[in-house]
Amino acid sequence: MDYKAYFHNHREAHLKELGELLSIPSISALSEHKADVGKAAEWIAEALRLAGMESVEIHPTDGHPVVYAEHLHAPGKPTVLVYGHYDVQPVDPLELWETPPFEPSIREGKLYARGATDDKGQVFMHIKAVEAILKQEKELPVNIKFCIEGEEEVTSPNLPSFLKANKEKLAADAVLISDTALLEPGKPAICIGLRGLCSLEVTVKTANTDLHSGTYGGGVPNSLHALVSLLSSLHDEHGRVAVDGFYEGVHELTAAMREEFAKQQFNEGKLKADLGLDTLYGEEDYSFVERTGARPTLELNGVYGGFQGEGSKTVIPKEAHAKITCRLVGDQDPQDMLDKIERHLRNHLQPGAKLKVEQLEKARAFSCDSTNPMLQKAADAYEKVYGTRALFTLDGGSIPIVEQLSFVLSAPAVMMGFGLPDENLHAPNEHFNLENFDKGLLTIVEYLKSL
Repeated sequence: MDYKAYFHNHREAHLKELGELLSIPSISALSEHKADVGKAAEWIAEALRLAGMESVEIHPTDGHPVVYAEHLHAPGKPTVLVYGHYDVQPVDPLELWETPPFEPSIREGKLYARGATDDKGQVFMHIKAVEAILKQEKELPVNIKFCIEGEEEVTSPNLPSFLKANKEKLAADAVLISDTALLEPGKPAICIGLRGLCSLEVTVKTANTDLHSGTYGGGVPNSLHALVSLLSSLHDEHGRVAVDGFYEGVHELTAAMREEFAKQQFNEGKLKADLGLDTLYGEEDYSFVERTGARPTLELNGVYGGFQGEGSKTVIPKEAHAKITCRLVGDQDPQDMLDKIERHLRNHLQPGAKLKVEQLEKARAFSCDSTNPMLQKAADAYEKVYGTRALFTLDGGSIPIVEQLSFVLSAPAVMMGFGLPDENLHAPNEHFNLENFDKGLLTIVEYLKSL
């Protein structure tokens, strides 16, 4: 079958349909968009029905719904579960968007809209790939299931219980996910590892009220001083996290792993130029891709307190705040890391200050074996379409539910991403390069048929 001609002939219609999905402001983090998230679930469900999928169901949860569908008419053949999400990130700051985030626009071969690459565009490709096979061949080469959720951007709080309650319904030989990226244009990658995550918020309090810095300055503790001192104790001068026991469970890079990273031929000089940086920063003796793919981190995401308005206000603030996240690797346990960080903070707190720590998100790191035939065939599929076999990489980001999916279903996660690193996911002017939309459709078809 000539799938290249099929997708070319249907391209305009497909992009119009995708535009409809991208027009729905399904922001899962904002309660005022709850109805929009539900509308996106209904849109996905109807698209699956029209594609020829069966048993299409919208499952309510304590948050946003999960869409399920199946087509199980290939006895003796593998079963593939396609996972993705239809929810999107908030759009702030709105003024930085060149075109409205929920009014899709194509410019210079790129589709601009919130969710274009993360993850509506990539989910849509799987629906259309399955539809194409059914329309052209009247049957699928494998058994297919879809599990598309609406809470990935808020760390999937309700999907783990859905997975456990529907373990048999979701059973599969592989979980196929497109929510990652190529290394660069024309250079495909299959992610075989994701970093875990933990987060916390820190509040430091001193006096029971803000104080005049002339009357009290130099004689009472300052919450901002105490917080800055506390935060500076979290790293040493070489970029390593200084929390006692932080690196327990971290596996050192082997020569083979470093060779795999080197194959990416990552251009650190170009990265510095693109970001307007004079130098990169991190643990000594590790390259950028090693630091971001295989090493744990502790990052400050927000630090605030005291007067922040225009002009000057001579005040000693009574409290100060910080938001902290860690990316975890190997066997690091997120709860253990949070406890160790909290212990460190309490042990390094300045006299006269009081500390409050709120522990938040927790997710384990994920990794899988690249020699698994399901992953090897995915690399082959990329080669047939892109002309270059996919490299197996470790991704610095976190998709918390991937570890749960693979663990609960005892199936490898095949992360075939078609985005690009510079497509502004989570930022203004998010977009999806349509070259990878076109090639991605062909790659998904090639992969499913190869199984």
